[in-house]
Amino acid sequence: MAHSFMPGRADQSELDRIQLEGLRWTVAHAHANSPFYRSRLDAAGVSPDRIRSLEDLRQLPFTTAQELQEGYPFPLRAVPHDRIVRVHASSGTTGKRKVLAYTRKDIDDWADMFARCYEMAQLTREDRVQIAVGYGLWTAGVGFQLGCERFGAMAIPVGPANTEIHCQMLEDMQSTVFCATASMALLMAEEIEKRDLRGQLALRKFIFGAERHSHRMRRRIAEITGVEDHYDIPGLTELYGPGTGLECAAHEGIHYWADYYILEILDPETLEPMPPGEVGEMVVTTLRKEASPLIRYRTRDLTRLIPEPCRCGNPLPRHDHLLGRSDDMFIYRAVNIYPGQIDHVISRIPGVGSEYQVHLFRREDGRDSMLIKVERTGMDSPDADRDLAEAIAAEIRKQILVRAQVELLDYGTLPRTERKSRRVFDHRIVDR
Repeated sequence: MAHSFMPGRADQSELDRIQLEGLRWTVAHAHANSPFYRSRLDAAGVSPDRIRSLEDLRQLPFTTAQELQEGYPFPLRAVPHDRIVRVHASSGTTGKRKVLAYTRKDIDDWADMFARCYEMAQLTREDRVQIAVGYGLWTAGVGFQLGCERFGAMAIPVGPANTEIHCQMLEDMQSTVFCATASMALLMAEEIEKRDLRGQLALRKFIFGAERHSHRMRRRIAEITGVEDHYDIPGLTELYGPGTGLECAAHEGIHYWADYYILEILDPETLEPMPPGEVGEMVVTTLRKEASPLIRYRTRDLTRLIPEPCRCGNPLPRHDHLLGRSDDMFIYRAVNIYPGQIDHVISRIPGVGSEYQVHLFRREDGRDSMLIKVERTGMDSPDADRDLAEAIAAEIRKQILVRAQVELLDYGTLPRTERKSRRVFDHRIVDR
């Protein structure tokens, strides 16, 4: 029987034991070896011996992205430099990058977690995994490759190359799994359709990472390529990188590896716990991370815990797909809106493609206006366009409680990209 990367026992009592043991180790390790954490814990009046239960997690101070940037180039470091075997950095575009360090054990743990993802996606050692995400300082490409090699499948590390190279590799290598952002997957699916390659490929699965995407985008990719399944994988450089959880075949949320980190869902304003099922900000505390441990790190990602057992039978806990980020929310006419809410509305309206853009303007009278550009999937006609635009606007009004104009575009008009697609364009910032 092939080796399994799942924990041998994952019931709640065992996870509680693992988490308490890991929490106590992390606090003691960080206090003894990280000047940053020692000063923060001492200022909060928390010593390692005060951690006696998981409830004591709430005594601990939060860690923020700004603090990681301020501590550049080695924030949080809790091991000597000669034990650091690698660094990765976030792909942020403002200020200093968030650089995270890894020991040999950190790399091994990350490989095991990512191998667990491939196992949950029901890959076999016979699969051929084409990796279309970026390599370099960021964690994406090397993470997908690391997990693939640990799992034992064939890695085809193409990276974010052009569609010509990817099509060639898909056909010549007979790749069975394609790992990419959802935007890149859509770009490739449309290229496969354009070249009439579907019958010549062995592609069976997609694994999507790095950005939110709608169910409609998934359906479109599946329709074009004929793949049997697709999975969403979360990823955060501060928390190792991608591979810390995966959507299972039941498609009812993301199973996350609670034996490697604690996940809290908190109100982003009050920082109080949200009830299971309610949306809040993900806050993570690592249980085994040596070089750059995290204590109550505010990710800014928004999701909710799913308390019900999963139909797939795996007992590891779940959170929902990411709704958005608490810091990419935009305010329109006094309503807080996340791009994921617009995703949700558009993906449920027939005749609409998966790609859209939101444009925000400030009129001469000082009032704001919203224009949503959406691709149609059918033929255009003035009457059909009017009806479809009115249906979208009405649903936006009903679900999100704001008025918006809707402009319909021909399918394929909006840009496709191998990176994360930009959805919101706030022209009011330019006006100010």
